[in-house]
Amino acid sequence: MTNSRLTTLPSGLRVVTERMPHLETACLGFWVDVGARYEPAEVNGVAHMLEHMAFKGTSRRTARGIAEEIENVGGSLNAYTSREHTAYHARVMAPDVPLAADILADILQHSTFEEGELEKERNVVLQEIGEVQDTPDDLVFEILQEVAYPDQPLGRSILGPEEIVAGMQRQALVDYMGAHYHPSRMVLAAAGKVEHEAMCELGERLLGELPAAAPIAAPPGLYGGGERLERRKDLEQVHLCLAVEAFGYADPDYYALQVFSAALGGGMSSRLFQEVRENRGLCYSVFSFAACQSDTGMLGIYAGTGEKDVADLLPVSIEETLKLASAPTGEELARARAQLKAGLLMSLESASAQADDIARQLLCYGRRIPTEEAVARIEAVDEAAIRRVGERLFARTRPSLVALGPLRKLPGGALGQLAA
Repeated sequence: MTNSRLTTLPSGLRVVTERMPHLETACLGFWVDVGARYEPAEVNGVAHMLEHMAFKGTSRRTARGIAEEIENVGGSLNAYTSREHTAYHARVMAPDVPLAADILADILQHSTFEEGELEKERNVVLQEIGEVQDTPDDLVFEILQEVAYPDQPLGRSILGPEEIVAGMQRQALVDYMGAHYHPSRMVLAAAGKVEHEAMCELGERLLGELPAAAPIAAPPGLYGGGERLERRKDLEQVHLCLAVEAFGYADPDYYALQVFSAALGGGMSSRLFQEVRENRGLCYSVFSFAACQSDTGMLGIYAGTGEKDVADLLPVSIEETLKLASAPTGEELARARAQLKAGLLMSLESASAQADDIARQLLCYGRRIPTEEAVARIEAVDEAAIRRVGERLFARTRPSLVALGPLRKLPGGALGQLAA
């Protein structure tokens, strides 16, 4: 039974709470309905840079003051930027919720973006970009996004390219925040030992200086697909991603897609792990993923393997995917459903996961989806639903294939199976 409560304040700010009375702590924060896909090309990376700079000083607090004030009470602050959302959140003991809310509201309204701090943070983000470049199993997903969604915001890096980040100006941050950070696009979420009425009062009192404005829509995601090989002789392994266009998280087949992915490559008993790794020894790491946005998505496979094994790994992976799409078994779907249910329920045992979950559900669906409803939707996925998802996936546009590593050419022929 849920302990969630939701109130929409006159400003448009939505306040949602999940009481977890057995805890002595709370997680709270502001989730904003804007992310990297809202950026103009010339300031690609500004959403992420803004998230970094928000903790670097306000008109009331220095960067060090922010860190010391929250850590004086044993709390912590953090943030993240995704393609569609940005979050600023804190974890504290229950009596310190008002302090954490005050700090977060302060950085969202009074950040100064001081030039000296911006210069230092540019270098920090450039180091972060460099780290991705040095981590091929992260980089291959960046390249996949660009191949799948070419020449559009959804295909660009969240971190941004080095040349834009290196020249990012203070005004770009001010303009981006002014255009998108409004109460009607925000959710104040809190989970743990919290009181709903108190959170509503904090939201009304602390966020009064943000002006109202109409939301700005993101450009639609237009899947393209294609192939790209980036030969890297400094790598021992080939990092490979293969994906097909799927659908968004509001689609009726969203839960069936998640079960499909779990059965395909979600665990040690999955088809990919058993056939590609255990039976044939073609790789150490292989898994599937279902990455969904509001209006589009991908079902994909990742594998890290040796150059000589790519030509065998790719057709085997495709064959197992098509077998699942046409002839799923009740036993494997029961395992996949159990995995998803257990993962959902286990994740919601923490206040941080609960706060993130209730906030993102409001931003994505406009409502809190009760856990019982989510579990029922997972349970309802049967063999017919998996076959239907398979038909939808492979009736779509061409696949996206990316390989990064010591590979001279991409294997030919295998992708024809998906287009058939």
